[in-house]
Amino acid sequence: MPRVAIIGLDSLAPALVFDALAAELPHLTGLARAGVAGAMLSTLPPITVPAWACMFTGRDPGELGLYGFHDRADRSYDRRRLASSLSFSAPPLWQLASRAGLRVRLLGVPQTYPPKPVRGACVAGPPIPDTAECITYPAELEAELRAQFGPWRDDLPDFRDRPRAQLYADLVALATQHFAVARDWARRDDWDLLVFVTLTPDRLQHAFWSEPPAGELVDFYRYLDAEVGELCAALRPDDVVLVVSDHGAQTNRGGFALNDYLRQRGDLVLKNEPTRLTALRPELVDWPRTRAWADGGYVGRIYLNQRGREPAGLLADDEVETFLTALGADLAGLHGPSGRPWRNQILRPSLIFAAQHGVPPDLFLLLDDLAVRPLGTVGHATLFPRDNDRGPDAANHAAHGVFILRDAAGARPPPDALTLYDVTPTVLAALGLAPPPGLRGRSLWRSNPPTG
Repeated sequence: MPRVAIIGLDSLAPALVFDALAAELPHLTGLARAGVAGAMLSTLPPITVPAWACMFTGRDPGELGLYGFHDRADRSYDRRRLASSLSFSAPPLWQLASRAGLRVRLLGVPQTYPPKPVRGACVAGPPIPDTAECITYPAELEAELRAQFGPWRDDLPDFRDRPRAQLYADLVALATQHFAVARDWARRDDWDLLVFVTLTPDRLQHAFWSEPPAGELVDFYRYLDAEVGELCAALRPDDVVLVVSDHGAQTNRGGFALNDYLRQRGDLVLKNEPTRLTALRPELVDWPRTRAWADGGYVGRIYLNQRGREPAGLLADDEVETFLTALGADLAGLHGPSGRPWRNQILRPSLIFAAQHGVPPDLFLLLDDLAVRPLGTVGHATLFPRDNDRGPDAANHAAHGVFILRDAAGARPPPDALTLYDVTPTVLAALGLAPPPGLRGRSLWRSNPPTG
């Protein structure tokens, strides 16, 4: 049975890997030409949480009850839940492998804090709270890691606030540590499944994205390619290698003040008019007069204030469908400040997910094919702010990430409609494990080269 190594590069953009920079990325291009590769459709919302969790469980966000980094913990207005390893409602790849007696190593994989026992080792990935006490399994691994590689840093939480030159140097240093540990582990003989994820490409792109690609963006892609080449050189020649990203990137075309728009419609009512830009905190809202409010992000998440469901709900059950239909039609018709039509999508979780666990939004809003970011803050001077309300941002997310599979079958064309959900069944097949029932996606594994 072959070993499987997964190299996760958050937000790596297929348009750069397979097209614009392909000639400058010899290692990634070589892997792609030696196997099956292509742009891979992410999940919704296409962000780190829930996308990596969906990829590694083969379940959609509704089945997992994961809709973002922070979700509503219940139907109250103020209780929130940070995504963590405790959020999984379906076993991820490494648990399935451990149960089957295989050995696993996890490095920097999102939502592995707090680290759970596995048949092997885990260094937790983001989000890791500041109060974290132990980030490894087993616990003694943290001291070993520190002695050899220095204190483990999973992310740069203030990456939007750093001077550009410092940010680039810091991201290279962070990725260098990540790949150094990954190479050390790759050389060992004590694993059957190695899963490694670094968020550094995502952080880099938010600061340095450009079209056409230039400067630090190109330099970092070249750097990543060299690191991937060294990591693959540390593996055995017959190891199965997957290089994947949870979503892609594109130029940020500005923001849309979603909660201020709901205020203009009369759907969201505040107790007082904001005098400055501020987060929408529950205590600011006049809940008995509010019909809807939203979380901002790369995808807007809109919640209804429904009578009998929320503590001070306004919308009666028989009003919900009419309200959702009218709001959805208005959101679909939104356009930019210049009058240019936007390509918007308004999606209902109840219609796109197999289940709705946790507290899902009532609507998802995707603005202009994700090129425009819905903003959750209130008090904007315009509905169309140019900047992200979380800090400088050059890139928005894009719906497709990267999929590259190198295995013994050799080069072959990608199937139509590669999706993030194909990863788990492919890896399980490569490891010789039967997929659990109800898994999304299909296996792309072919254990023997084609003949004839």
